[in-house]
Amino acid sequence: LIYDRNGTLLVQNTARFSATIIPGDLTDGDEATAYRMISNVIGMPASEIEARVTEGIEVQGEFNPTVIKGDLERDVALTLIELEPHVPGLSVQVEPSRNYLTGDLLSHILGYIGPISAEEYEALADEGYLYQDFLGKSGVELSYEDILRGKAGKKLVEVDAAGRELRVISERRPIDGTNLVLTIDLDLQAAVQEILGEYSTDNDNAAAAVIDVKTGELLSMVSLPTFDGNFFSGPVSEEALASLIESPGKPLVNHAISDRYAPGSTFKTIVGSAALQEGVASTGTTIVSRGYINVENEFDPNVVYVYKDWAPLGALDFYDGIAMSSNVYFYYLAGGFADEGFRGLGADKVAEYARAFGLGSLTGIDIGGESDGFVPDPAWKQETVGETWTIGDTYNFGIGQGYVATTPIQMLRAITAIANGGTLVTPHVVAEYEDSLGNTLEALSSDTSTVPVDTANLQIVGQGMRQSVTSGVARNASVSSVAVAGKTGTAEFGASRDDGTYETHGWFVGYAPAEDPEIAVVVFLQRGSGGSDASPAAARILDYYFSGGGPTYGPGEDIPVPDPSPVDVLDATAAPGTTDEPIADLPEPTAAPEEDPDTAPEPEPTAPPTAPPTAPPTSPPTEPPVAPPTDPPTEPPQETSPPAAALPDERRPHGVVP
Repeated sequence: LIYDRNGTLLVQNTARFSATIIPGDLTDGDEATAYRMISNVIGMPASEIEARVTEGIEVQGEFNPTVIKGDLERDVALTLIELEPHVPGLSVQVEPSRNYLTGDLLSHILGYIGPISAEEYEALADEGYLYQDFLGKSGVELSYEDILRGKAGKKLVEVDAAGRELRVISERRPIDGTNLVLTIDLDLQAAVQEILGEYSTDNDNAAAAVIDVKTGELLSMVSLPTFDGNFFSGPVSEEALASLIESPGKPLVNHAISDRYAPGSTFKTIVGSAALQEGVASTGTTIVSRGYINVENEFDPNVVYVYKDWAPLGALDFYDGIAMSSNVYFYYLAGGFADEGFRGLGADKVAEYARAFGLGSLTGIDIGGESDGFVPDPAWKQETVGETWTIGDTYNFGIGQGYVATTPIQMLRAITAIANGGTLVTPHVVAEYEDSLGNTLEALSSDTSTVPVDTANLQIVGQGMRQSVTSGVARNASVSSVAVAGKTGTAEFGASRDDGTYETHGWFVGYAPAEDPEIAVVVFLQRGSGGSDASPAAARILDYYFSGGGPTYGPGEDIPVPDPSPVDVLDATAAPGTTDEPIADLPEPTAAPEEDPDTAPEPEPTAPPTAPPTAPPTSPPTEPPVAPPTDPPTEPPQETSPPAAALPDERRPHGVVP
C-alpha cells in the first residue's frame, strides 16, 4: 500500500480474475477443441488463444501458466471454473491488481503497473517473476518495485489426470510487500494541480513543485496534462493507448523531471551567485542600463552589434540587477564589457557554477525518467558544432538563453540551495517504509552536497530576489500571508511569428518565508511569461500553503501586493558604464514597468558611430527578441530550438552593414 505524508491511503490492492492455461497439461491432439470451448466463454477468437499459448511456450516453457485473458467479469470467471474439469490445464487465477484512489492527481509520482513483457520476464525470471505477473512500469511503482512487491509463494502439488489436486508436496508461504509513505501532501497536491491547470491548456505542458528546503522532501509535484493510473489496470486497446501517447501535451511524460527547457532569467540567480563569489561583482557594483550595449566585431570594427535590455533601466546596483532582471547587467557579469574594462565571469566559469548548482546532471530524484539537462561551454561548441564560441554566446548564456537547458526540478533544486544557505539537497518523494501494522521500518533522508558559494553571497542573491517580489518584476508573486523571495524567467522557443516575435516559456522560482525559508517552489508553463503567468500561479500556491489551505486567488483577480518602489531611469545625457559610485543627476524616478522583462532581446546591428551616442532609447525596445540557437547539444534540449535563421550570435551577422 502507499500513503501520503498524513496517512491518507493513495493506492490499494484489488483482486482480478485471469484465465490461464498450462500448455503441457492440454490433451494431445485435442487442443483445438479446448481453445473453442474457452473461446465460447471469454469471447476471444480461438486463433488468438492459440497464439498466446504458443508465445507462452516460447518464453517460459510448456509447464508454466500462460495468461489468456485478464480482468474477467465475475460471471465469466465462474463459468470458466465450471469448465476447468473438462479442459485440462485451464485455470482461473485470482491475481492482485492496483486501484489508484486519487485518479489522475498523482499519476506521475505513483506511476502504474502493467503485465510483464517478454524482455522483462527474461531479465527477472531468476528473481521469482512469472510470465503472468504484473510489475511497476513508471513512478514509485517502478522505482520501489522490489520494496512494494514482497516475495511470491510457491506450492508444489500432485494432481490426477483431470488436473485435480491430490496432495501438497512442498509449499513456501508468500511474504507481504512493504508499505510506502510519501513525502507528498495530498491536499497541497490537489491545490497545486488545480491552480496550475488554470494557467495551462491540454495542448501545452506545465509543471510545478514544492519542496522542503531543509530536507529535500517534495510536498507536491504536478505535471500537466496528466492521466489516470487506473487506465493501465485493465485491458488497454491499441487505439486508446495510441491516443494517449500522441496527445499534444504528452500526458505520459513527467514534465517536471523529463523535459528540458531554456531557464531564461531564473538562471541569473546562479550567474549572480558566481559573480559575487569570484569577485566580479559586489553589492555596490553599479551598471547603467541604457537599454542596450554596443559590441564591435573583433575582426572588423566597422561591424557593431547591439545587445538590448528589455527597457532602459538606468543605474542598477546588484540588488536592482536581480530585482529588475536587467539583461545588460547580466551581460556584464557573464561576458564583461571590454570597452569599459569590465571583466566578466567568462563562459567556462558560468558553466562551472551552473554545474555546481546541479544543472547538467541528474538530481537523483527517486522516480525514473529524469533528464540531465545540458550545460554548454566553448570546448563543447567547438567539438560538437565545429564553431568558435562568441561573446554573443556568453551573453545569451548569462541570461539563461542559447544552448543551456534545464528541467523544472533542477531549477527548484538550485534555488533551494540559495534558500538554505548552500546545501544542494536530493529531491525525493518517499519518506519511509512501513510494515502492515504501520510501524516504521526505515526512514529515508536526502543525500546532500554543498555549492561553492559563501552563505553571505547567497543571502545577497536572496535579498535581490526579495526585492524583485516587493518592487521589481516579480511583483505578481507577492502575497499577504508570507514574505516571498523569487525570480521570474521568460524564454523564447520555436520559430518566429510573422511579426518576428517568439512564443515563450514562463518560469518562476522562489521560496518563503524570505527571512527563514521553509519551502521553495517552481512553476513552469510551456506557453506563458514569468511575470504575468508563472508568478501569480506561484503566489496562489504559496498563499494556499501559508494560509493553512485557505482560498486562493483566481487568474485575473487582484492579489494583495505592496505598491512598487520607484526605479531610476537613465538621464538622457548619461554615458553607459559601470561604477561603484552613485550615479548623480538622474531624473525623477518612475514606477517599475509593467511588461514582462525576461525575454532575451535580439542583438541589433548598427553602423559604427563616429562618437559615443548620448541619447539612449526612451521606451522599451520594440525589436523582436532573440531566439535561442538551433545548434543542439548531443541530445537536443526540448522546445528551445528555432530554425537556423534565428541564430543570435556573430556567425550570423543579423544584417550588419560593414
